Amino acid sequence: MALTGRRKWLNEVIFGTDTPAGRGFDVFLIWAILISVALVLLASVQRIAGQYGELLFALEWFFTVLFTVEYLLRIYCSVNRRLYITSFYGIVDLLAILPSYLALIFAGASTLLVVRLLRVLRIFRILKLVRYLRDANTLMRALYQSRHKILVFYASVLVLCVIFGSVMFLVEGPTHGFTSIPKSVYWTIVTITTVGFGDITPQTSLGQAIASLTMLTGYAIIAVPTGIVTAELASELHYERTLNRCHNCSRTGHDRDAEYCKFCGYKLDEVG
Repeated sequence: MALTGRRKWLNEVIFGTDTPAGRGFDVFLIWAILISVALVLLASVQRIAGQYGELLFALEWFFTVLFTVEYLLRIYCSVNRRLYITSFYGIVDLLAILPSYLALIFAGASTLLVVRLLRVLRIFRILKLVRYLRDANTLMRALYQSRHKILVFYASVLVLCVIFGSVMFLVEGPTHGFTSIPKSVYWTIVTITTVGFGDITPQTSLGQAIASLTMLTGYAIIAVPTGIVTAELASELHYERTLNRCHNCSRTGHDRDAEYCKFCGYKLDEVG
């Protein structure tokens, strides 16, 4: 459905970035988001909240009402309202205002207003930084392609943690803080990831020997997921730089399912 009149003008201002009004609106919106999130952070500092609590509360609701009106206007002037509401930005826009209203029922829910920072992602669109989005998509594809390997890896690590935890529960027992197998598994995860909180420590010689083996195991496996993702990322970069290149104009950046070069129209399937 084509937009006309007021809805068309609002759509150009709110969703567009090609006009001075549209660009100015988005820049204003980003500043409003940053200021509103800064207010949430300041409100968590007891000294500031005690001195300026009422002012921070009033400003928080000012921005909430502002973003609520903006969200409703986006729905009003959208070409496809359902598509906007269910889109990533549509959901983020809704989540940016919900915590304030939830705080009327659940105390402390307003802290979740920091989700408004996700709205700043629009800066990529506003400043035409598409190349950064393309790099981010490459990274996301690498993570997606390695998901099965990483899942198998973490399943194996979990099995090891349960085994080590059970052994430590048997060796150390409740006397030395290993009060249950889940508690012992928690210690194993903390140890195997080299975090080492130190809230639970083995006291017996055998327990310390097992702990040493757990630490060495952690160093041996901690680099595995990095290697998996790196391998997939190298494959994606190889595709971007070679297989994804048009041999007619030598330009890259095509979608994986593209049949023709979006720059010169050359049929990509004909690349030798």
